Amino acid sequence: MAMSSEERRAAILSMLDRATSVQVTQLAEAFGVSRVTARADLDVLARDGKLRRTHGGAVSLSKTLTVSVQERRINVNAEAKRAIARLAAPLVEDGDSVLVDSGTTALELVRAISGRTGVTVVTDDFTIADYVDRSAPSLDVIMLGGSLRKGHRYTAGPLAMRTLEVLHPRKAFVTPTSYVPGRGLMTNNQDMAELKRAFLTCADRTFVLMDQSKVGAPGLLWFGTLRGVEAVVMDADPDGLVSEDAAEQGCRVLY
Repeated sequence: MAMSSEERRAAILSMLDRATSVQVTQLAEAFGVSRVTARADLDVLARDGKLRRTHGGAVSLSKTLTVSVQERRINVNAEAKRAIARLAAPLVEDGDSVLVDSGTTALELVRAISGRTGVTVVTDDFTIADYVDRSAPSLDVIMLGGSLRKGHRYTAGPLAMRTLEVLHPRKAFVTPTSYVPGRGLMTNNQDMAELKRAFLTCADRTFVLMDQSKVGAPGLLWFGTLRGVEAVVMDADPDGLVSEDAAEQGCRVLY
């Protein structure tokens, strides 16, 4: 017997008590309803002040502060991020130590390598650490210290930099906010710019992960170029702008 709308909405709130978030596709499958109906349920609950809507789903009001930015981005260019993760995953071998930057593309990479053994992930991202703790028991995590940037679920600042000074991962995977052709890698937060600059030089081999939407996107603070980067892993480089810069700086582009 099909659930009534009131029963579905009560079940959604129960799910939010147990999980960080819910997605429209997840609800449609769980309740055997259309995505339109699942969205309508979430909209009603949001109007009633019982949850907060996000791109593609919803989060509990009690958890909105710490997951809001991640939740807004999780479904943006999702297939491109998964494609990048699939390309980058073979770069990680059993027994590696890998620094993984914050963000949803980086999270997809960690998901893609969750079956590796003996891999230690160094990260400043709480969502990545939480994923490993819950879903990737064969991986280990070292968290960088520092100050939490509220609403973004990562740490940065002087303590994070000090932690990084005593670590030397074999590989680093860096995720810029944007890439400006002819200029380089950009982000929007001063502490994060400093930390990402350190990420570019802390490992034996360095890779940049970014989808094509990052090329020419807004980015206030420069933190580095592709010089010294082994490869940029992308879903596509349609205008060849990244490939052109990469070739001049001894880097390659994988897509």
